[in-house]
Amino acid sequence: MARSTARPVVTLRSTAGTGVTYVTRKNRLHDPDRLVLRKYDPVVGGHVAFREER
Repeated sequence: MARSTARPVVTLRSTAGTGVTYVTRKNRLHDPDRLVLRKYDPVVGGHVAFREER
């Protein structure tokens, strides 16, 4: 089955500057802007904002 272009794979990079990344999918129709999620950063030892990379 082919992947939809409406739900691309995006990389989330930590805003703390540690280089930690997460990979997820997003719905481009509902979230056209860059995605920002609060996730766990193991280097920092806590939750920080992760911003979508292009």
